[in-house]
Amino acid sequence: MNIVGIICEYNPIHNGHLRHMASTRGAVGGDAAIVCVMSGNFVQRGDLAVFEKHVRAQAAVLCGADLVLELPLPYALSSAERFARGGVALLDALGVVTHLSFGSEAGEIAPLLELAEGLLAPETAALLRDEMKSGISYPAACHKAARRLMGDRADLLSTPNNVLGIEYLKALIELGSAITPVTVRRTGTQHDGPGPESASHLRRLFKGSQQPWRLIPAPAAALYQDAVKNGRGPVFIENAEQAVLSRLRMLPRPAWADLPDATEGIQDRLMRYAGTEPTLSAVLEAAKTKRYPLSRLRRMALCAALGLTDGDSRQMPPYARVLAMNRRGAEILRQIKAASGLPVITKPAQAKLLPGPARALFQKESDATDFYVLAYPGASNRAGGQEWTISPRLV
Repeated sequence: MNIVGIICEYNPIHNGHLRHMASTRGAVGGDAAIVCVMSGNFVQRGDLAVFEKHVRAQAAVLCGADLVLELPLPYALSSAERFARGGVALLDALGVVTHLSFGSEAGEIAPLLELAEGLLAPETAALLRDEMKSGISYPAACHKAARRLMGDRADLLSTPNNVLGIEYLKALIELGSAITPVTVRRTGTQHDGPGPESASHLRRLFKGSQQPWRLIPAPAAALYQDAVKNGRGPVFIENAEQAVLSRLRMLPRPAWADLPDATEGIQDRLMRYAGTEPTLSAVLEAAKTKRYPLSRLRRMALCAALGLTDGDSRQMPPYARVLAMNRRGAEILRQIKAASGLPVITKPAQAKLLPGPARALFQKESDATDFYVLAYPGASNRAGGQEWTISPRLV
């Protein structure tokens, strides 16, 4: 049996995600199992997840996944490169995953793989440094450097899902992984655009107090509706703005330099405006530049608030934490325990037995959850210590 890994956020899950899982099974075999590595309570765009991680993981299993593992916080709140590397490294370390599937605008592996190999070539680094001198963002510099090296073929880097897919392929190459990559063509709504198969669009509907339940698969919609009814969602960063801003204002100067993506003085801009602007959104607007977009600044702000450092996402994921599974997922978990030396956490109490660095990372997850729950709509749900009390969802 093939076991396919999918790195995801499902924030929230929608019908496009279901089609991706179905198409993946069609490509590698209808009996393929799916193991998801999913961001937890914080997501890569620098935001709080709209619903809590166990709810989203259970929704994923109800909609077709077999096992959902958590992508640890430092990788979830990181650049596309580190996000991809953390997810791929975790899937590779499990010792049982045969394929990695991702959506892309290209819909073909060969041209994406060619670009990934080109971006890893030694001569590309010099071209990238040259392009960065013009003050453009890192993704734009990558695109221009790749065009100089590979011509029009580099234009695949102009769309977001291709870009992330290429980062997955780079990670597979750098790790020397035996996992086979598979891509499914993304159709319909583009990333961040309006439409029924855009997680960004669904989040905007939630934020506008609309109820997009008909756009969400029924099993997931029922879970999300229950969370809303009980005051545990939807969750937005605006609910935590004052908490974030207070953390930024108390952060000592040396800690700013140790943040992920703290380069070329951007951390100084963020620190300065955190001390003068009245809201988090005003801080981010004042600090952004052509090179440093809002998504990067949002991630930096949340990393500062949650105590994450640059070194946290440079190590490989030190454990696999289960968020949800079905019966087949439980069987896969037994295979993982037999094939991998990676610690597997199925109950929060097991984290207390982790070795030093891994235990410290889990503690940061716990602290981050304590922060996340402060943004719940229902005040009675904001008690601390919830990371230690919630067990995986069994479906």
